[in-house]
Amino acid sequence: MGEKPAALGYATRAEAATEELRRRILSGELAEGVQLKQDHLAEEFGISRIPIREALVQLESEGLVTIVPHKGAIVSELSTDDIGELFTLRATLEPHLLRRSVPRLQSSDFGRLDEILVEFAAALKSGNPEHWGELNAELHRILLSRADRPRTLAIVDSLLSQTDRYTRVQLSINAEGMKRAQQEHKELVNLCRRGDSRQASTLLKRHIEHVGEELNNLVSKRNRR
Repeated sequence: MGEKPAALGYATRAEAATEELRRRILSGELAEGVQLKQDHLAEEFGISRIPIREALVQLESEGLVTIVPHKGAIVSELSTDDIGELFTLRATLEPHLLRRSVPRLQSSDFGRLDEILVEFAAALKSGNPEHWGELNAELHRILLSRADRPRTLAIVDSLLSQTDRYTRVQLSINAEGMKRAQQEHKELVNLCRRGDSRQASTLLKRHIEHVGEELNNLVSKRNRR
């Protein structure tokens, strides 16, 4: 029994390291291709290499880090292949979940959704991509939350985490994309409030496909430079 507190301590340190490294990657503080050296990170965070290693494995599962043999962990590069696969999966699964979720959404859900729309507009004006990404993911998660499909929701939750980085890039570069995302989010919430699950799921599919297409174009252009 004496070893349990130590195990919990390692888990807590790994989670904290994961959260901080994720924040740095999503914000762009750690750029694509940067090598993440376990010794340096352990020294900086004041912890052992074990929780750092666990953090890097978790970030690899989220698509933010690539662990390369004989080189270690590096920040993953933005990839058109990844964009195509991730957004195709989202455009397939999320509308299905939304159709099931809409009839079960509650007044408390819509209260928070309305708050997110206000916060999203403020974040766009202030130019805060980190907050944009968080709010975008939360809005999607709330809309889908009443679907009563825990396994599919877990898959979509992972997809949202993996596409968060791409969404922030799209919002920070493309002003028109930001405006359209804001308008489509408003329309989605209004359709769901009216209980129109068919129109809402159609709009959600189109919304996700728009973002995927814009990101594909942005990353393709950048990679050709």
